[in-house]
Amino acid sequence: MLATVSKQLRHHPALIPLFIFIGGGCVMSLGYLARLGLRNPEVCIDRKNNPEPWNRLAPTYQYKFYKVNMDYSKLKKEGPDF
Repeated sequence: MLATVSKQLRHHPALIPLFIFIGGGCVMSLGYLARLGLRNPEVCIDRKNNPEPWNRLAPTYQYKFYKVNMDYSKLKKEGPDF
């Protein structure tokens, strides 16, 4: 199969950017999904040792991928400790 793809790319070099951009998009989307699964506070992988990981986060913890006009260092805690 790879031999067929390489043969087609030699005959049609305009397809090379298509393969590069689609491959890059796949890699970036898989990386983002891995980041969501491993770093997001709502995901609970270990239920025995840490059943509610979102309660142990500080109010200044930035867990969003992209922030817009938000300074997390100046936030104050609004709720009680549990």
